[in-house]
Amino acid sequence: MGSADSKLNFRKAVIQLTTKTQPVEATDDAFWDQFWADTATSVQDVFALVPAAEIRAVREESPSNLATLCYKAVEKLVQGAESGCHTEKERQIVLNCCRLLTRILPYIFEDPDWRGFFWSTVPGAGRGGGDEDDENARPLAESLLLAVTDLLFCPDFTVQSHRRSTVDTAEDIHSIDSCEYIWEAGVGFAHSPQPNYIHDLNRTELLKLLLTCFSEAMYLPPSSDSSNTNPWVQFFCSTENRHALPLFTSLLNVVCAYDPVGYGIPYNHLLFSDYREPLVEEAAQVLIVTLDYDSSTSSSPTVDGTTTGTAMDDVDDFQFILKGVARLLSNPLVQTYLPNSAKKIQFHQELLVLFWKLCDFNKKFLFFVLKSSDVLDILVPILYFLNDARADQSRVGLMHIGVFILLLLSGERNFGVRLNKPYSVRVPMDIPVFTGTHADLLIIVFHKIITSGHQRLQPLFDCLLTIVVNVSPYLKSLSMVAANKLLHLLEAFSTTWFLFSAVQNHHLVFFLLEVFNNIIQYQFDGNSNLVYAVIRKRNVFHQLANLPTDSQSIQKGLQRKKKSPEPISRTNSQDGVSMEGSRPAAPAEPGTLKTSLVATPGIDKLTEKSQVSEDGTMRSLEPEATQLSLEENPAAALSDGEPWSGDASHSRRDRRRLSSASSSGQWTPTPDWVMSWKSKLPLQTIMRLLQVLVPQVEKICIDKGLTDESEILKFLQHGTLVGLLPVPHPILIRKYQANSGTAMWFRTYMWGVIYLRNVDPPIWYDTDVKLFEIQRV
Repeated sequence: MGSADSKLNFRKAVIQLTTKTQPVEATDDAFWDQFWADTATSVQDVFALVPAAEIRAVREESPSNLATLCYKAVEKLVQGAESGCHTEKERQIVLNCCRLLTRILPYIFEDPDWRGFFWSTVPGAGRGGGDEDDENARPLAESLLLAVTDLLFCPDFTVQSHRRSTVDTAEDIHSIDSCEYIWEAGVGFAHSPQPNYIHDLNRTELLKLLLTCFSEAMYLPPSSDSSNTNPWVQFFCSTENRHALPLFTSLLNVVCAYDPVGYGIPYNHLLFSDYREPLVEEAAQVLIVTLDYDSSTSSSPTVDGTTTGTAMDDVDDFQFILKGVARLLSNPLVQTYLPNSAKKIQFHQELLVLFWKLCDFNKKFLFFVLKSSDVLDILVPILYFLNDARADQSRVGLMHIGVFILLLLSGERNFGVRLNKPYSVRVPMDIPVFTGTHADLLIIVFHKIITSGHQRLQPLFDCLLTIVVNVSPYLKSLSMVAANKLLHLLEAFSTTWFLFSAVQNHHLVFFLLEVFNNIIQYQFDGNSNLVYAVIRKRNVFHQLANLPTDSQSIQKGLQRKKKSPEPISRTNSQDGVSMEGSRPAAPAEPGTLKTSLVATPGIDKLTEKSQVSEDGTMRSLEPEATQLSLEENPAAALSDGEPWSGDASHSRRDRRRLSSASSSGQWTPTPDWVMSWKSKLPLQTIMRLLQVLVPQVEKICIDKGLTDESEILKFLQHGTLVGLLPVPHPILIRKYQANSGTAMWFRTYMWGVIYLRNVDPPIWYDTDVKLFEIQRV
């Protein structure tokens, strides 16, 4: 009965607050205590008993009461942190205030007039009299953040006490060195504390409040201005927060040490509820948000281990993080013979953002990842997610981040070399069965995304092919399946209607030709499958070399689309059987919510070119030299049909010069435009190869009456083109470069994920979010 009573009392207090037109004095403890003193409510109860409409009504009609409620709730948290929460009653008060603030904060943030309220030093309505000490001159936001971080290292509340006896020698919260209370073994901490699910639950609630504090970012429209720092995150990561480093370490260790499979007992998760998973999810979300602010303005140890040498600088730490992230990303792929026997985690998107942030911030970590063969344990799950999500419009953000990570990795030679490792683990994926390497897997999955993903993925084609170009000089032997897929893409992208139907479509052909050139020039010996595929499809190259450029042919090429089905979706006869246990990628369930994303910059903004020297070192190329040619300047990629607001102006200028705009304002191809890029198609190497090898292959076929592929392949394996091909061109790598466009993309994607994943309780639902739009699929 007690619980029902306390809910009733709490509800009465909420109604009183909304109906009182007169300000309630801050000193009226009898009134304010109703909100937290004797209630036994869960966070779900608080959300149910404090409806959105009533919070907004108080905000509009009795603002001083809302101000006092916030101020008093923060005051209770500060008192709880000061006293160390030794009694059950104090803990209850802290948790109730925590839940109430989690409920109210989004409604403070959605109103521009209130947004600065927590940064004011006078907490609104009548303060209790008496002497104010200097401590109270802090803005409310700072007091709140410091109290929450203190509470996250509060013995017997959120961490194990180190005291042997409990006889009135409670630990003083101020003398505690929180580095000794890190939550889990891992980075910088060897001791794994005894798990305690009450502590885990309390930490989860406090982290939820922390995340809600940081979510002010959701209520500001997207802007590419990087000075747009989040004051909450900035203060939290500053040296004023003495717990910043131990808390960052605790969050990282809790995430990376988590093992959802438990002790390897099937169905274990059905017997015991896993109280750790909600904590791990919350920890991952708080981590990625604290890593999302301009690291150049900060030398904070929480962000970049390389600035201070205190955090994350050690090979063992790197190994722990990489193994942990790889284990968790692979979790949804671990299929056993018993369906549902292993617990399936849902926070892989947060893990991908975390992995991205760690690689982007800490170059030492990135190089460690690339040197380690474990990088393939990151690659395979990413390819699995990309393949699985390709038909689902609500997961277009997941597709982008997976591709961005692979683009970042592909800029380093080691990644291309690693891809030669045979692919033997058989993850059930809806792709053709093949025997080969991780490079084959990557090419086959990319082909599947391009040929059978939904329309919204088109802006990613440039990125996908750039990754293949970056790794191509290192690929020792492609399988026949992968070789055929590459030629199928070239065939589809070089049809006249595709080349003439959009201003940047021909870039895709340039990328593919670069792939063939790299492999023929640098890896001819092991690649007889690819050479054979090129010979078989030689007419595609001849058609490209003889592409018509007169107006009449251009018009005819564009007409052809209306008659024939899109060649890109044509399935290939060699597709054959899909892997065992795989399910086709499904579109989003109707009614699925998704959040909008800002457009990503074009590939020329995303990457910068580097040339690989003889000794394997790279030097960056001067951008001026490359920008002159239209080839290297694809129009800014469009995402969801909106042009990116970055500086696409000069590429528009080039376009206007080389094409004519029709009366409808639509772009139309002209002979000059086609000539401008056709003359640059890098076909010499392939034409020379065909000139030398085709007669020899034909002669074998006639001499031996052969129709047998294996004999031809055997001949090609032993063939050589030494001295017959043009001088090898230098290897060009397009390395990812950080820019304000991608920074903004990551911010909207990350907060969109956090918004959609927090449904119980629904912290931000039905509030006036500005960073993205919420849409139904």
